[in-house]
Amino acid sequence: MGGINILLGVLGLVILLEFIMGVVTFWMLCVPVRKEGTPKTPEHVERAKLRKLNAERFMALNPEDVHIQSADGLTLRAWYLPADKETRRFVIPCHGHHANGLSEFAHITPFYHDTLGYNILLPDHRGHGRSEGKWIGFAALDWPNVLLWVDWLVARYGEDIEVILHGISMGAATVLLANEHNPPPQVKLIIEDCGFSCEKRELRDAGRFLFGDFEPLFLPAYPIAHLLQQLFAGFSWHQSDPLGGMANAQCPVLFIHGEDDRYVPTRFAYELYEACPTPKRLFIVPGAIHAFSYYVDPAGYNKAVTEFIEEHLDARIPAVSR
Repeated sequence: MGGINILLGVLGLVILLEFIMGVVTFWMLCVPVRKEGTPKTPEHVERAKLRKLNAERFMALNPEDVHIQSADGLTLRAWYLPADKETRRFVIPCHGHHANGLSEFAHITPFYHDTLGYNILLPDHRGHGRSEGKWIGFAALDWPNVLLWVDWLVARYGEDIEVILHGISMGAATVLLANEHNPPPQVKLIIEDCGFSCEKRELRDAGRFLFGDFEPLFLPAYPIAHLLQQLFAGFSWHQSDPLGGMANAQCPVLFIHGEDDRYVPTRFAYELYEACPTPKRLFIVPGAIHAFSYYVDPAGYNKAVTEFIEEHLDARIPAVSR
């Protein structure tokens, strides 16, 4: 009996630890973190400095504070920065997990605003930045709101506008999902940077990145986290599966990924690219880790985006009244 009791005790302890790990995984995935963490590596420290400087530059241009209501009643906020010259072309950048629109994209907005001369709508997803939300939607609950932002632009500026959706990391998955759910005709191009193929596989790869060879020990924690996500956040990882829905893609897609990305492995870019049925292009940045492609090769990044836009949209920027 003593041996059985010990075995049952060990089994109970393992179950408890796996449950705790499931709760922690769910917490890290779905609970909002309004402030970005302290950067740990030299690359992230330098990026944080650049983000701060670029964010200050963006805000010095006096963007308009705008908002919409989500289908479930959340107030979602964005910064809107019109182009210096009148244009019907807009870009909606979509940020990643535990980030916000301004910090994630302030380094790219000068390219869109100053070089290309586009209007920029810079939203914060639910549970991020200045937007409401008790839980993070991890792309599954975010893509409908991106299309609501497109509707907002159409209502304000007319049906003849052209919209580019540009996402990084979780935001990349968001714009891919938006492209797979019958986007309005105003959406013309999708630019996705370091997006995952599906949430379920990304959880495992993030686990490998964080825990290395010990990651298999946490396998039972993933379904626990998934169950908690369904019960509390209200969505399944099957709803955050850009690869699974890629056959429904509507617009041309530019796939961008860092060659040294281990957090969202580079193989996802190849899988998504191969599955995409629309006109597409793949741009892999040597030496870039997760979400660092623009910092490593801004000239190459700008060139890839510009050429993709010129290939699939009229290179002339149409100018009419705002």
